[in-house]
Amino acid sequence: MSNIAAFKAIRPVRDKVHLVATRPYYSYKKNVLKAKLEDNPFTFLHIINPEFSTSIKTKPNSKERFSLVKSQFDHFLKEGILVQETDDRLYIYRQSTDGFSVIGVIGGASVKEYMDNDIKKHEQTITLREEVFTNYLDQVGFNAEPVLMTYDPQSGLNDLIEKVSTECPEYEFTTTDRIKHELWVLSKDQTLKCQELFKEVDALYIADGHHRSASSVRYAELKAKEGNICPETGYFLSFIVAKDQVKILAFHRLLKSLNGYTKASFIAAMSELGSMKEIPAACEPTKEHQFTICMGKEWYVFEPKQSFIHESNPVEQLDSFILSDLILKPLLGIIDLKTSNQVEFVPGNESLSSIEDKINSGKFEVGFILHPATIDQVKEVADAGMNMPPKSTWVEPKLRSGLTIYQLHT
Repeated sequence: MSNIAAFKAIRPVRDKVHLVATRPYYSYKKNVLKAKLEDNPFTFLHIINPEFSTSIKTKPNSKERFSLVKSQFDHFLKEGILVQETDDRLYIYRQSTDGFSVIGVIGGASVKEYMDNDIKKHEQTITLREEVFTNYLDQVGFNAEPVLMTYDPQSGLNDLIEKVSTECPEYEFTTTDRIKHELWVLSKDQTLKCQELFKEVDALYIADGHHRSASSVRYAELKAKEGNICPETGYFLSFIVAKDQVKILAFHRLLKSLNGYTKASFIAAMSELGSMKEIPAACEPTKEHQFTICMGKEWYVFEPKQSFIHESNPVEQLDSFILSDLILKPLLGIIDLKTSNQVEFVPGNESLSSIEDKINSGKFEVGFILHPATIDQVKEVADAGMNMPPKSTWVEPKLRSGLTIYQLHT
């Protein structure tokens, strides 16, 4: 059973929603971020970057910085750029681009279900990042970027979502990255119906946003210790979609060094581990347990011997694990991907030509291109209570901040 909370979303007024909602600030290059802040007074980026136009700067992640974020948020409310719903509601959100569309429910996922492991995780979090975001929530009192959740498709929910999406949306706009965004506000009856249908869902799975969810749970525990409990702290903002709506791409690995190997000796070492063949042009792997490798302007396809693949283990069957266990650790000396300064991770939506350019620039000696994991593999790892290797999946959709804001405290 999944308990989904309706909430009084704080959201942009209709005529400014396309100006307010934004990708997370860290996804922008510095020059693009600067231009957006200079040219758009309504972007949510002004809340997250409250010192943009000031000469006095506070320390990043400090109480003083977070206090300024809260002040900017209050300013947007006072100016009427953001307004709050009068009743608790759930929301249907759809994101569409060429060849890909995803639709699901925005609501509050349960802290208790997270702690009881009825919300499944597949990624280990870093304590320091959790602490920073917990302090942020405590100071600013809102969550503006949803955690992406998935579940096994349920016919009743599918029917409800399909019916609502035929109605006129509250928001409908397209952003400069050519993504169309639509949001529907469920009526009170539709909200209650949606909540009842989610009770038939056995478990939710975190697809993207492990640190945000873990920090929200930490925040709830902090408030409980202080005796400052309110209904809102028992949930965290989530976008919940059926598993067939999620698109998973690989994370590729670029390495700065061959760890003393020459190109010829590295190819020889790889040939001892499986089939290593040169190919005429860049290409992505065509199947699981196949890797393509770029060294200079030359490309190879590698398939490990079957004896190195442990299909019975949810983690050890993953290509990200096989690459680390078979090649990165023993041959290239990469013991811990989380701390190594020899590796750069490249999301699977980046072109192979850009990877070639990075290697040909001399910054990297070799690139490993991986086949993506499946959502069922992610679920299998989560159900087993295990963790995937770092940067195993690049998950889409990537969500906008400031579209529906979950208020934790005033």
